[in-house]
Amino acid sequence: MKIKSKILIIAGSDSSGGAGIQADLKTATCLGAYAMTTITAVTVQNTKGVKSVVSIPANEIYNQIIYTIKDIKPDAVKIGMLHSTEVINKVLRSLYKIKTKKIILDPVMVAKGGSKLISNQAIQLMKKKLLKKVFLITPNLPEAEILSGIKITDKKNMIIAANKLIKLGVPNVLIKGGHFKSKKVLDILVNKNEIIIFSSNRLNTKNTHGTGCTLSSAITSFISCGKTLKKSCELGIKYVNSAILTNPKIGKGHGPINHLNSIELKKIFK
Repeated sequence: MKIKSKILIIAGSDSSGGAGIQADLKTATCLGAYAMTTITAVTVQNTKGVKSVVSIPANEIYNQIIYTIKDIKPDAVKIGMLHSTEVINKVLRSLYKIKTKKIILDPVMVAKGGSKLISNQAIQLMKKKLLKKVFLITPNLPEAEILSGIKITDKKNMIIAANKLIKLGVPNVLIKGGHFKSKKVLDILVNKNEIIIFSSNRLNTKNTHGTGCTLSSAITSFISCGKTLKKSCELGIKYVNSAILTNPKIGKGHGPINHLNSIELKKIFK
């Protein structure tokens, strides 16, 4: 496989390897993108939960971004965990120095085990300033509720919440419906021109750690090499579903998914 594009990933580290920057790197690599990284925080966690979060100083986050892009120009940017107002402000400042408008935000707020990963002040700053700078935001249902202020109980509420976020300045919203307990999982892409519903069969497993990080990185990887937003979302969802279906059953809690599901080794490596 040849490298198709270059992406910059700004996110936190997951010591268990299933989510965060580790999931982002695996996803980008498996889909043919070369990934640079900026680490915003170091978490101590495993599949059963988060023990602690250590923040990287905001200036060092900014320096990671700037020093990297001076040498390697990204075709797209994926943003994950931004835990404080200081970090968001520094990332915002750096984004004005990056030429691409293909910026995807996965607003990481709560870990699978329920641990909160962002301050209330940071959430407000994200709504006020960061949403205006990104091309696409990919919240799950709890994140969409926090950002929109709307209780989401069905498909109609998902669309209303998405339109609320569009009014805050982001042109495209993909709300993920995995938290509903329905047989079908609906992910809804909304912008001012159209509403696109992606429907998938629910896969009955607890091993879904890192699905949000993986999806946003997959979409970023596809967008970075020139695919349309609709096609990037469609292919990203298919990649994640396949990764869930073939999950390796690692860990005692919410285990990771199989990022290698897209890879076929040639004979020389077998």
